[in-house]
Amino acid sequence: MKGCGETVYGAKIGGGFWSAFRETAVREGIPYQWRALNDAVAGAEPSHCMHNFRVAAGKEEGGFGGFIFQDSDVAKWLEGVAYSLRWRPDPELEAVADGAIRAVVDAQQPDGYMDTYYIINGLDRRWTNLKDNHELYVAGHMIEAAVAYYRATGKRVLLDAVIRLVDHIDGVIGPEAGKIPGYPGHPVIEMALMRLYGVTGDPKHLRLAEYFVRQRGQSPLYFEQEDEKNGNAFYWKDSVFRYQYYQAGRPLSEQADAEGHAVRAMYLYSGAADVARETGDAALAETCRRLWDSAVRRRMYVTGAVGSSEYGEAFTFDYDLPNDTVYGETCAAIGLVFFARRMLALEAKGEYADVMERALYNGVISGMQLDGRSFFYVNPLEVVPEACEKDQRKRHVKPRRQPWFGCACCPPNLIRMLASLEDYVYSADGQDAFVHLYAAGSVEMELGGAKVRLAVDTDYPWDGKVDLRLEMDGPAAFALNLRVPGWCRSWTLAVNGEACAAELADGYAALRREWRDGDRVELKLDMPVRLVRANPRVREDAGKVAVMRGPLVYCLEEADNGGDLHLVRLDGVRPEDFRADWRPDKLGGIVELTGPGVRETDAGWDGALYAADIPVETRPARLTWIPYYSWANREPGEMRVWVRA
Repeated sequence: MKGCGETVYGAKIGGGFWSAFRETAVREGIPYQWRALNDAVAGAEPSHCMHNFRVAAGKEEGGFGGFIFQDSDVAKWLEGVAYSLRWRPDPELEAVADGAIRAVVDAQQPDGYMDTYYIINGLDRRWTNLKDNHELYVAGHMIEAAVAYYRATGKRVLLDAVIRLVDHIDGVIGPEAGKIPGYPGHPVIEMALMRLYGVTGDPKHLRLAEYFVRQRGQSPLYFEQEDEKNGNAFYWKDSVFRYQYYQAGRPLSEQADAEGHAVRAMYLYSGAADVARETGDAALAETCRRLWDSAVRRRMYVTGAVGSSEYGEAFTFDYDLPNDTVYGETCAAIGLVFFARRMLALEAKGEYADVMERALYNGVISGMQLDGRSFFYVNPLEVVPEACEKDQRKRHVKPRRQPWFGCACCPPNLIRMLASLEDYVYSADGQDAFVHLYAAGSVEMELGGAKVRLAVDTDYPWDGKVDLRLEMDGPAAFALNLRVPGWCRSWTLAVNGEACAAELADGYAALRREWRDGDRVELKLDMPVRLVRANPRVREDAGKVAVMRGPLVYCLEEADNGGDLHLVRLDGVRPEDFRADWRPDKLGGIVELTGPGVRETDAGWDGALYAADIPVETRPARLTWIPYYSWANREPGEMRVWVRA
């Protein structure tokens, strides 16, 4: 099946829903995170990140601090800065980033090696624990930062450094005699190398990415050999995962389900999809589809979160989606967005864009406070603050976002996601243009031999109306493919004010015609409230519904509805019973939903713990629902997505 074409770089997002999040990420999140990386946020866990680089370069005294992969935090921060500079030039911020890059490059070794943990603690042990010590993971994030910064600024300092780093890796790791036949315990370098290949065109970079994808899990298993040779511990030896924690228990081609650590899985699958597309490998593409189906159709939350278990931050089994002990790491939802976008490049199916949208509007942005200064690592669908404090099984769940983390992968990951969002909106191949997400802004593309500027005006996701205007020097024939979300049951299209029919194929309405300057397209997506049920096999959600409107999942929060939310029911409530109101002064501006429900009472119980003869009594309740992403921005309290019906 044909893919959706190349990412269109240079698109702009202006106004509307996403502008506020992106401005917060850049104005507040980026400076805040820079202070955190330099251990300058009072009350937050220290990062040690920039200190490590200065020590590794001989600029400061001291030892290594933080997690073994601490270097990746500054890499993701630099990548976020790079994306932000494309649409919000800031000479002062660029100068700070240049200084950070210089600190990173100053620590690079003469042979190209870059990893402060081993530079500080002893280079003699490098490349001896690919399974757990994240050297290739750190390298991957640094490569992605270098590519993004080069594309944004044209500056090659970091790009040239990572090219030397990749030359070093290629000289040490690979299938050739005398090299280590290994691969990363934590994937990311696979898709990073594909991005580097997109800039350099060096076949070495493609070959190395393909090697990492194909070598993983081959027999004899490299991780077993590495552990035995180097005396490495195997933390997951007695777990249900073993080497599938790393997606390395067997070759990727033999894996049927999304297993193990969720972030590792999403990053690996993303890199594999990149390799499949570039090499035209149909079998690898089919593997990606199979793993997509497992992750999305049987192991994904309604919010787009993936990874249901705190143990191993991992997938478990089909339809196992607990709401109160969920892990749902922010990075995993971001990884799902990466995977979805790459599957779109393999084949233009609206299903992939639907999931990309679901994750972005729910499981991703829930990870950041509206002020950009605190973050969730874990994204639950049900919270009772007392349980978070007193139940060990739920201690990983927090009722409020945290200012920073010792393991701070999520905050900079979220910043780079938001800063690069325009790269997920459009794609084109010269004859077909695709609009995957609806965001106010514009994009320029080469279509039908003509330069076309597409301007988009919309209040999506609050409103389903999308206006598109074409600006071009002369007429040109091409197809404009507009995604009709899978959640939308009624929609209309008009061109220049006249209703028109369009072929709907794989979730996209295709308008094929000769276009002229000034042509206008109006898409109207009906956006009623929907009461969504889970597959009956999802035990935790049996007999319950989730409330959605458009792409947004809604939730009940104690601040609006009081506590004991487990007693709320939606007996006989219909979608049309809800009222949607724009509340500009609430939670940064939201469409708030209100509707009827009932609340069970404790009348007649008189302190009894169990009874057989006390009737269930209820009282009417007027319930207020807010978008899930906006919860925990007020005083801590209960929250619930799934409600009994």
